[in-house]
Amino acid sequence: MGRPSRETGLLDTELDALPPELRWREWMTRVEAVIFAAPDPVTRDMLARLVGRECSIDLLIEDIANELAARPYEIVAVAGGWQFRTRPRQAGVLKAAFGGTTTGADITEGEMLVLASIAYHQPVTRGALSDMLGREVSRDVIGHLRRLHLIASGPRSPQPGAPYTYVTTKKFLGQFGLDTLRDLPDLEALEDAGLLSRTDMADGMPVAEATTTEAIETEVDGWGETT
Repeated sequence: MGRPSRETGLLDTELDALPPELRWREWMTRVEAVIFAAPDPVTRDMLARLVGRECSIDLLIEDIANELAARPYEIVAVAGGWQFRTRPRQAGVLKAAFGGTTTGADITEGEMLVLASIAYHQPVTRGALSDMLGREVSRDVIGHLRRLHLIASGPRSPQPGAPYTYVTTKKFLGQFGLDTLRDLPDLEALEDAGLLSRTDMADGMPVAEATTTEAIETEVDGWGETT
């Protein structure tokens, strides 16, 4: 038998006693079971504790995804991990069965616009959001988005009074099926689809280059996720 890993207690991760094909199948089963049972996206580090040291997590995920090709759900990369999601083509079926939206978040059109503005301009203050959108963004709107854990407090602004800024969270990434902030749709594509108005969002306030690079994403990860 393979030597149990210290980090996983009695769990044999190497599975040396099994032939290669059965070993791979067991690793696939473990990974699929954990992702299926987890309420949040499962990270690479967590999965690495379940399989052998020489096992490729990416190839395991690829093989699981191939086996699910004919199923109404799929395994997707979201919020820095993996999660099972119903396929988008089933949205109509879910809406007919359960009613309402299929995102699970009770957000109005106005709140969605505020959320999108935060996503593309973070870290951003409430005052800047109001200027950007041409109308006051109320504390109630910010509070609602915070209660949904879609936004959190970012660093204090260098403006007089040091107002709070706001950033999106990992819950935001997971809610909208994004693996990282780099997966945000291009603003021009959203405008062409009629889903967002460039003049509403960014008239006179161009998005800083950092909001589309790894720099802003690295900083956001260290800000008030749980606040």
